[in-house]
Amino acid sequence: MWENPKRLGQPGIYPHFFEMNWMTQCAVVIPCLNEGANIGQVVNTARRLVNTIFVVDDGSQDGTGAIAKRAGAEVLRHPVPRGKGAALQTGWAHARERGFRWTLMMDGDGQHSVEDIPKFFESAERTGAALVVGNRMEKPEGMPPVRRLVNRWMSQRISSLAKMRLPDSQCGFRLMNLDTRVDLSVNAGHFEIESDMLLAVARRGDPIAFVPIAVIYKDEQSKIHPVRDTVRWVRWWWRAGSVGEKALTPASSCRTAEGEVVPAWEGNRVG
Repeated sequence: MWENPKRLGQPGIYPHFFEMNWMTQCAVVIPCLNEGANIGQVVNTARRLVNTIFVVDDGSQDGTGAIAKRAGAEVLRHPVPRGKGAALQTGWAHARERGFRWTLMMDGDGQHSVEDIPKFFESAERTGAALVVGNRMEKPEGMPPVRRLVNRWMSQRISSLAKMRLPDSQCGFRLMNLDTRVDLSVNAGHFEIESDMLLAVARRGDPIAFVPIAVIYKDEQSKIHPVRDTVRWVRWWWRAGSVGEKALTPASSCRTAEGEVVPAWEGNRVG
């Protein structure tokens, strides 16, 4: 069903990926808050493609950490909830301390299909992107209408700030080069972390790639608080906008899943 990730490190346009063994040189980071119902299956299936899974238990009260550990994950725990952004940064720091070059971010609620993981590895090798993001908006039919509308609105706002088209700014399914992370100013502590990460990479001038992924929604209740987290995001957007174009570099570019490069300063300008 899945392509062996050890075969993905083949020579191509970017030869520095030739020796890449994704199974051993990439770690999965999963931030979790009360995901006991799903986290075991998520860890079990992800381990078919990546050896090391770091689950960051953000103060769960339902045994999430214990279930993840039994499934084979290494569990990092926050005693009290600190937010998704804080959990991701804990996972990134730990992965880098352990010597990993890349981190694949997934949610713990089962909304991300493990079958899509090879797409991220292939895209990174083909395009040389420092950040590869899942794109649910090519076929968003399974996404609840409100989420689809909000995602498009937020993506338009962030695309305008970044001066490039970012089709799905809120997807948490991502592959990031940890060497790039060291130089980024990403400080968001909650759900605005996805936006903060994208804009930081764009403003630094590193290429970003998007790959189409499956849209999986169940009956689970979203961890996003409609008022509190919206206010946080608007505050983040307002502060990010105050930085202005002086933070952008002419090298900024966005790549499609096929590797097409469209520089931000040319035909990809938004707004």
